[in-house]
Amino acid sequence: MERDELVAYCLAKRGAEETYPWGDAELVAKVGGKAFAFLDLDGGTVGVKCGRDAQEAAEWRERYPGAIARSSYIGRYGWNAVDWTGPVPDDEVRELVDASYEAIIAALPRSRRPAD
Repeated sequence: MERDELVAYCLAKRGAEETYPWGDAELVAKVGGKAFAFLDLDGGTVGVKCGRDAQEAAEWRERYPGAIARSSYIGRYGWNAVDWTGPVPDDEVRELVDASYEAIIAALPRSRRPAD
């Protein structure tokens, strides 16, 4: 998957906003003020929520060792860093972004959820 394709996919989500809290090298896609994807634009990884905790997210790390790793700092909350340039198929990268987006939407109060 190409970087621009992944960025466009994330930002096409209903209510998605593009932020750069740590400079131009990392795009954080948010919905309702909460992050659902951390895109390392130089390194080729995207951080996404893959489960309720690290144990649930481990399934993806076991499926793609070396290409999916526990995210620094927030890995214990079910976040993984996925190498979108590696062996993880594009459709599964999109599936992970979709699941992360949906998990964040579900946790938002109704007042902060994007309108249908």
